[in-house]
Amino acid sequence: MNFPRTRRWTTFAATGALVTAGLVSIPTSAYAAVSCNVVYATNDWNTGFTATVTINNTGDALTSWNLGWTFPNTGQRVTNFWSSNITQTGAQVTATNAAWNGNVPSGGSVSFGFNGSHTGQNPKPASFTLNGVTCGGTGVNQPPTVALAALPGPYVAPADVALSATASDPDGTISKVEFYRNGLLINTDTSSPYAYTMEDLPAGSYTVQARAYDNANATATAERSFTVTGSTGPTIIATPSSVSVPEGGSAVVNYKLSAAPSSNVTMTLPRTGDTDISASPTTVTFTSANWSTGVNVTYTAAEDTDTTSSTATFTATATGYPTLAVVATEVDNDVPGGNNEYITRFLAQYGKIKNSGYFSPEGVPYHSIETLIVEAPDHGHETTSEAFSFWIWLEAQYGRVTQNWAPFNNAWTVAERYIIPSTADQPTAGVNGTPQYAAEFNLPSQYPSALQPSVPVGQDPLRGELQSAYGTGSIYGMHWLLDVDNTYGFGRCGDHTTRPAYINTFQRGPQESVWETVPQPSCDTFVDGGPNGYLDISIRDSGTPAKQWKYTNAPDADARAIQAAYWANKWAKEQNKAADVAATVAKAAKMGDYLRYAMFDKYFKQIGNCVGASTCPAGSGKNSMHYLLSWYYAWGGATDPAAGWSWRIGSSHNHFGYQNPFTAWALTNTPELTSNMKSPSATTDWTTSMNRQLEFYQWLQSSEGAIAGGATNSWDGAYAQPPSGTPTFYGMFYQEHPVYRDPGSNQWFGMQVWSLQRVAELYYETGNAKAKAILDKWVPWAIANTTIGTGATFSIPSDMAWTGAPATWNPSSPAANTNLHVTVTARGTDVGVAAAYARTLTWYAAKSGNAAAKTTAKGLLDALNANADAQGVSTTESRADYNRFDDVYNASTGQGLYLPPGWTGDMPNGDVIAPGKSFVDIRSFYKNDPNWAKVQNYLNGGAVPTFNYHRFWAQSDVAMAYADFGRLFPTG
Repeated sequence: MNFPRTRRWTTFAATGALVTAGLVSIPTSAYAAVSCNVVYATNDWNTGFTATVTINNTGDALTSWNLGWTFPNTGQRVTNFWSSNITQTGAQVTATNAAWNGNVPSGGSVSFGFNGSHTGQNPKPASFTLNGVTCGGTGVNQPPTVALAALPGPYVAPADVALSATASDPDGTISKVEFYRNGLLINTDTSSPYAYTMEDLPAGSYTVQARAYDNANATATAERSFTVTGSTGPTIIATPSSVSVPEGGSAVVNYKLSAAPSSNVTMTLPRTGDTDISASPTTVTFTSANWSTGVNVTYTAAEDTDTTSSTATFTATATGYPTLAVVATEVDNDVPGGNNEYITRFLAQYGKIKNSGYFSPEGVPYHSIETLIVEAPDHGHETTSEAFSFWIWLEAQYGRVTQNWAPFNNAWTVAERYIIPSTADQPTAGVNGTPQYAAEFNLPSQYPSALQPSVPVGQDPLRGELQSAYGTGSIYGMHWLLDVDNTYGFGRCGDHTTRPAYINTFQRGPQESVWETVPQPSCDTFVDGGPNGYLDISIRDSGTPAKQWKYTNAPDADARAIQAAYWANKWAKEQNKAADVAATVAKAAKMGDYLRYAMFDKYFKQIGNCVGASTCPAGSGKNSMHYLLSWYYAWGGATDPAAGWSWRIGSSHNHFGYQNPFTAWALTNTPELTSNMKSPSATTDWTTSMNRQLEFYQWLQSSEGAIAGGATNSWDGAYAQPPSGTPTFYGMFYQEHPVYRDPGSNQWFGMQVWSLQRVAELYYETGNAKAKAILDKWVPWAIANTTIGTGATFSIPSDMAWTGAPATWNPSSPAANTNLHVTVTARGTDVGVAAAYARTLTWYAAKSGNAAAKTTAKGLLDALNANADAQGVSTTESRADYNRFDDVYNASTGQGLYLPPGWTGDMPNGDVIAPGKSFVDIRSFYKNDPNWAKVQNYLNGGAVPTFNYHRFWAQSDVAMAYADFGRLFPTG
């Protein structure tokens, strides 16, 4: 059975006691020499713009700053701002430092930003003054010019669209040309000819831009629009839609027509790209006899001595038919593991992922192709930070095979644009503040939870350190959930239209399953929901609830993205292409700096035997740090910059499945990562974390070998007294299911293989003895519970049950867990879990030489390949849990959608939220889903519905399982 994979929840502390420091707007020394230049960059749209202003201090050190300028047009207005305090009188604007970024050393710089509105044009200010002194470097220069070549079209999904730009500068040189798709930066080209090809675009409307920069950072932008349509008339069909060609070998693509032609149709295959890749024949004629069976075209890659896996695009062209591009990728045989059956499977699976509807028009990966799917995301066209992390990892693997690192960089760029909240999305994040305590409860019916300002909370030791290191109060981490298509209609901060939209669901304790959640916007401006938006479903505030933004990070996803960046860096260096990924790897290091928030008790209370919310001591320094990757960290603040409050929290609950000791090792042993974590304590923290995580696995390893649940520093989420005799890990209490209970969070075998795969990579790269010992015991248990038949048949563990408990941890003398046992209670054929399992075995076998692990991994991969379909790999799943679509709250079972008595509100589409409503009542759009009839029949007493799902993470794991095996065992 497919249980929710990525359950997250947090009870947010919505307000806090805050201190706002006074601001000084003149230099502290009358004799300080002020010298400066200013970079002022904007991103304009319609009647609005976002500006980023960087002050480069070329004079003496500053302890405070005051930047002034005059807008050229009277219609230019500042609407909100961050990392500074801005006032405007008429056209005159003054920006002063925030409390935390006034110190700017000589030669240093500081940046701030703001959103603005304008009427007519939006010209840049002609000059700036810093502390009353006019800055240099802001004189008027002649801007560059840029032209974007015509886009021929028409385009039918999935479409490849080639962009080509020319640029020049009358008084300087062109430094770069950026290409944008629907506002998203997709490529940067630093040399002429400036070009980029967008691949596999789904149906939708697109606006593309080429933005040229000159040597003075002035810009010019050219824009074109086009539409990609779905297939309606006759089309050319290529199978497969992309192809990998072994160097010195060949591969075949079959071309046919979607319908019988009225007369002969001639198709040609012009080539762009690598001339070593050729097609034969390049002209094909379709007739009434062969249009449906098709004509085979053989692609051949010439043998050469380079080590580059390049590509060529062959665009099928025929009169009256939309063009169809097939990308042929040469698989270089001069690279170890670069040319074998499993690499070919990887490229074929990669092509399916890129061509089968997994991505939105913005380039965001959906949770699944199918829209009707309820797991942790409650709709298939939502997405998660988990999906983004798998995408980044997938593109790292693609870069290793093809030496093309643009897709890897683009994946991180899309993440920055859409799932890492921008400074504008967290406008008060830099304001000091502490959260107020609110207890977690076991049941949704016990909510809302009252804020209790009298309960002491500890000090946040990272806030000042990070703000000083990065010059911003914004958190650099992924929020876990996006409504990609804006299906719910929240939009951004209540505008109802902007997509993708930040949303959240889980808020009310470990028993709240996805079926009992109320979707809500991450920026709650009280436009939807009840009188106080959605806040008072989970939090009760004795004062007046404030409009606010809030985000939740899933630490395993951020850690996985960093893990992928490690491999991208390693593989690119092996190709002498480290520079291609350097900027993205630096961003991964920055993410690792902020990820340390997951290592703290929720309210920064001291770790160990923490009992009693009022009596458990508040932490100071790092004594509130458990050094594990917990279930989440979260942050939020007021939507009104003048309100002056924000908060940050960690999590007290730790599940083994979220640990990533490989990432901890990478962040402390990889110069490109370590040097780009700017916080002075980051390396020390991650070094401690790596060892602590490995100890966690040791402590939780059952007598049979499987890993048990985890531990908490806050029993029942309220620092309650646990049952007598509960074993502890560094004073934290053992929990069988440490984070959610419907179903139990350590019931699903997927947690085992996700987590142990990271341990296997660590063992492979370092030979770590603890990692080896854990795997030496886990692998035989897993294999003993695995069956591989013939063809597509296989069976792996699905559900597990636990008895007993570990011994209290003694780091100097770990005890054998003879009283902790696991039983496999169900088996299944989940393709994503099977892929992650095969990857774990592959890495372990490659290091240890274990023949059974290699054989089992290969058997699983071959069975997955036998389950391939046009969109990836899938098996049929029964969803008996879909009987909960129409569950209303039942007090005796505790299941169903609970809402506080008397609470009513509405969703943006008008669905009423009130006691007595069900999951589908507040998601009525599901009744229009193409697959709803199967669910409705089941609710009416019919058969359990079945589905073949294509989850993005699972399909990516399948592709990477092929790539891992092909690289580590190149001869099979």
